[in-house]
Amino acid sequence: MRISSLQAFNNGVAGLQRNYANATRTQEQISTGNRILTPADDPVASVRLLQLEQQQNVLSQYKSNLTAANNSLTQEEVTLNSVNTVLHRVRELALRAGNGSLDPQDRQSIAAELREREDELLSLMNTRNARGEYLFSGFQGKTQPFVRGPDGSYSYQGDEGQRKLQIASSLNIAISDSGKSIFENVVNAGRLEVDGAAALGFPVSQPLVSDEVAFANYSEIRVVFDAATEGSFEVFATPRDGSPEVSLGQGSLDNDPETDDQLVFGGVTLFVGGQPPLGSEVIVQAKVPAEEKQGILGTIANLRMTLEDSTSSNTDIRDAVAVSVTNLDHGMVSVDAARGNIGARLNVIETTLTDNEDVALVNKSVQAELRELDYAEALSRLSFQTIILEAAQQSYIKISGLNLFNRM
Repeated sequence: MRISSLQAFNNGVAGLQRNYANATRTQEQISTGNRILTPADDPVASVRLLQLEQQQNVLSQYKSNLTAANNSLTQEEVTLNSVNTVLHRVRELALRAGNGSLDPQDRQSIAAELREREDELLSLMNTRNARGEYLFSGFQGKTQPFVRGPDGSYSYQGDEGQRKLQIASSLNIAISDSGKSIFENVVNAGRLEVDGAAALGFPVSQPLVSDEVAFANYSEIRVVFDAATEGSFEVFATPRDGSPEVSLGQGSLDNDPETDDQLVFGGVTLFVGGQPPLGSEVIVQAKVPAEEKQGILGTIANLRMTLEDSTSSNTDIRDAVAVSVTNLDHGMVSVDAARGNIGARLNVIETTLTDNEDVALVNKSVQAELRELDYAEALSRLSFQTIILEAAQQSYIKISGLNLFNRM
């Protein structure tokens, strides 16, 4: 077998380079702490690490979304808590306004504070988040949800959507609420009227739905004053299911000319003044057009304008206070329901954040097992590779010094 000087030189250099590369690679593994420096080191583990890294990035995005959702819902909860505080104060003012011993100046003072509270509520309902988006405008985050018209009425300019964020692989959570669902879709206790009240010949107040559950069964209620017995009456109701009219019972008036008689029947409260003519009747039915809902701001504005109107009688104020107090109660129930929903969503965010952190911890553990280096094994291998490299260097020196002239 013939070995040329060039071949011997090349083989020696290739061996030195190979041994040096092995030692250098081990040193790099030790310095970085990673077993896998390139996908060629372990193709299967490299693919798995790439998948885990992608999942980790997704979890990081979910964490950012969870933080944003928590901040938005917390701000909304704080805002609704402030709204609830204002509503409690407005309800106190409404009850005070119903005191028959107040003079016009006292009622003007109450109306003045109601105006300030009305403005405060309008500001709260138009609250923005840190991104400058309105909390209660639905999908229309850049549109002011509540606007006051020239006549003092209020309109909702947003929509009924809920903005959502994805906080897990198959879980989206609402981070906002529609102002219409919270502040506008409030059951209106003053949605009834007396048919032909002006022609009855005796004063009748605006009917008030005082018991929503009881009134839900009827579409129309009729009070018939007995033609035979003065002051007695019987109440009939028409069920909503279309069945025949039924009797809700009988009663009698107090016949006190100084006070109006309060009639409570089928979930409806009605005041009758004076002495109804024998044989007359009062028909209570829904207003046309229907006013099933009334916004919280509209309720407060109606009460305030009644108190500010110098022509309002005690009866007008009594009716306005009765409707306002009941509607405010309905409004507070709506606000409390929204706060309950927010609390439930905050609980979901908390548990999801914990779950995501647990998954991220497991991912990091698996990544460590696949990527991290066994230092004891690597140091032992480096020592062995160093010995081999030194031996190769000494061998190369000896072999490269041989030539044909040394054998002559």
